[in-house]
Amino acid sequence: MVDTETFVPDAVAEIDEKIGDANAVIALSGGVDSSTAAALAYEAIGDQLTPVYVDTGLMRKGETEEIRETFGYMDSLRIVEAQDRFLDALEGVTDPEEKRHIIGEQFIREFETVATDVDADYLVQGTIYPDRIESEGTIKSHHNVGGLPEVVDFEGIVEPMRDLYKDEVREVARELGLEEIISERMPFPGPGLAVRIIGEITAEKLEVAREANHVVEEELEDYEPWQALAAVIGKATGVKGDNRVHGWVVSVRSVESRDGMTARAQEIDWDTLQRIQSRITGSHENVARVVYDVTHKPPATIEYE
Repeated sequence: MVDTETFVPDAVAEIDEKIGDANAVIALSGGVDSSTAAALAYEAIGDQLTPVYVDTGLMRKGETEEIRETFGYMDSLRIVEAQDRFLDALEGVTDPEEKRHIIGEQFIREFETVATDVDADYLVQGTIYPDRIESEGTIKSHHNVGGLPEVVDFEGIVEPMRDLYKDEVREVARELGLEEIISERMPFPGPGLAVRIIGEITAEKLEVAREANHVVEEELEDYEPWQALAAVIGKATGVKGDNRVHGWVVSVRSVESRDGMTARAQEIDWDTLQRIQSRITGSHENVARVVYDVTHKPPATIEYE
């Protein structure tokens, strides 16, 4: 386990040494990784840091409003409305790795635009150790590791938490005094809901996935999962009222884990599962059924793509 009393000052000193008098931007998603990296970088270089939140259109319900409220004290916060650009770039794409690389490149290009505006030479990222392991192996790439384009227009990329696991990042967040809504927040993938939609990303699938994930996070909060999510995995026949529908199938997943490298599916009581399916099928007329995923990691990954 990380010794936060020494890690925090060491990380702050490392960031300060690497960036010096230059300016930097940081990819801020509101998750514990990027938020903790932002707090470390802000302590190191203050107003030389510009936190950049990119609304990709692939985020959780209410995410953008929450970012404004939580990080509005940083005068340099930039919120980039890029939904149309991301969704246009992803149109017709079905391969998971291609999705990740497109999202990674789009992220970097948005950051480059802001970096030019603020004359920033460095990009700070909340990359953690499991991200690197999965990207450097053959499992999948992460938008802030293997998803980077070959040419990145920054003098350097700073990753102060690249050797930490998720539970260690939470310890650092607590040491920094971050609010519980940040330090205890369950993981959310960098590519957002894109990895919770099998096949092509459409506006309708995004609407279903966003609402279903909101339901799952609310209903399973008391189970304290490492990660709980809902994924749109295909279509099947169902009945709504007196009509047959060929609607979306939503898979619910909730797992326990220490570091995300392995995970066990949680046992959820029947009443809770029935309440989840009722809320999800009732949230959209084209949702035909809800299933619960009981697969551990391995053989499955936590996310679907």
